[in-house]
Amino acid sequence: MQKNKKDRSGIVYSTNPAFEYAFEGLEPAENIEPAKQNLKIWIDRKGGGKIVSRIADFIGNDESLQELAKKLKNLCGAGGTAKNGEILIQGDFRDKILDYLLKNNYKAKKAGG
Repeated sequence: MQKNKKDRSGIVYSTNPAFEYAFEGLEPAENIEPAKQNLKIWIDRKGGGKIVSRIADFIGNDESLQELAKKLKNLCGAGGTAKNGEILIQGDFRDKILDYLLKNNYKAKKAGG
């Protein structure tokens, strides 16, 4: 597995025995209530020209993101994935996803063409 170069901190080795590296930006994301989310639903083409519905701009921890992704995958009867604040659902389910999110008090809208 190749690591992303952007994730490297720049510290390779320290001769100081009391050195403790302070990780920045690794605080867990706070969950905000659905009404304050500003989700956008896109239609994209992924590898091989397959169509996916992409729900972007989710703010919260990974556990909440995975929970919402599971509900949407079950709703659509399709596979998908969730990471980095985005949920990908295989197929064009923008209308179905938008209806579900609005009924569950999420602030969401279609984006793109």
